[in-house]
Amino acid sequence: MSPRKKTEPAPSQGQGEKTKKVSAPKAKEEVFEPEKIQTPEEEEKAGKPKKYYEAVGRRKTAIARVRLFTIRPLGEEESKISVNNKEYRIYFPIMDLQQTVEASLRKLKSLNRFEVVAKVKGGGTRAQAEAIRHGIARALVKFNIDFRKKLKRAGYLKRDPRMKERKKYGLKAARKAPQWAKR
Repeated sequence: MSPRKKTEPAPSQGQGEKTKKVSAPKAKEEVFEPEKIQTPEEEEKAGKPKKYYEAVGRRKTAIARVRLFTIRPLGEEESKISVNNKEYRIYFPIMDLQQTVEASLRKLKSLNRFEVVAKVKGGGTRAQAEAIRHGIARALVKFNIDFRKKLKRAGYLKRDPRMKERKKYGLKAARKAPQWAKR
């Protein structure tokens, strides 16, 4: 058998060793200064997020997440809408789709009072435009509940659930069957 070394227990605070007390540095007196009120442009430069209203719009398989920012009114009939980090007129080159996107704002005559940032995915271009319209309408209702009546009457708050029906087995399409032969 090998001899074991005896280990001494570590000294605790109460036994033998003295601990030094370190005094904390004295704090300087702080003078109270009222905060400056910043404009939205200054807040954006300072890195503070702007307040927005968010809603989700859907149509077929397209899903749009819409954020609505309030801004000072721009020029007449001018709008600030971006879709997937592009201007909506570039993302939707067809005039009919552009009108669909701005329809909710145009109905309330507030096209130049809001900045809209939308992220959209899935579906085709028409479904995406209608999903954005649905999302903008929902965000406007969150902004002001009085807008609900006009938007509902126009049909912009209703989610259009029509989708392509799935193909069934034994058929060529959803309902189209192969030609039937008597013999």
